[in-house]
Amino acid sequence: MSENIVEEINSILPQTQCGQCNYSGCKPYAIAITQGKADINQCPPGGEKGILKIAKLIGVDFKPLNEEYGITKPKSFAFINEEACIGCTLCISACPVDAILGATKKMHTVIEEECTGCDLCLSPCPVDCIEMLPVKADDNEIFVQNRSNLARSRYEFRLERIKRDKKEANAKRKLLSSTREKSKLINEKRKSITEALARIKKNES
Repeated sequence: MSENIVEEINSILPQTQCGQCNYSGCKPYAIAITQGKADINQCPPGGEKGILKIAKLIGVDFKPLNEEYGITKPKSFAFINEEACIGCTLCISACPVDAILGATKKMHTVIEEECTGCDLCLSPCPVDCIEMLPVKADDNEIFVQNRSNLARSRYEFRLERIKRDKKEANAKRKLLSSTREKSKLINEKRKSITEALARIKKNES
């Protein structure tokens, strides 16, 4: 199937980026569906409404949600007990949409409007100071789609940021390695010159 179909399936998926479907994010799952590597009913957050939309889009029969991947729950967001937070940053690293603000040894907080409710920050927290709270119900299709679009853009931006950071880190390592190599060569040349001058001085005496 074409890239357009992948994008259409991806736009149907809820963009929680939770990994319950056994893929790293909604787009990888969409790609797997088009390649026949994944079924259409592996997304608990999307629920049966999402499954029905995907089934209609690609022209296959509807299937109920496969509960081996989880069950559909009410929408929620992560809340951090800031008094108990120790500032370990593990939740920040786990968040797929950069919805958690904080720094090392400083309290963290969640941007409720940007949290997808993926639950991925719960397990890494060493002090269990994060809980999931229900999102105020809003079944307005436009509102839901806008939230989904925001999550998607933040997820994709995070992937690009991680890719850029790795590239910059690799460049710094190469530069450092090159600098050390140059320094080593310079020291070896200095040593050779010093030894040569010492020999000349010895021969002259």
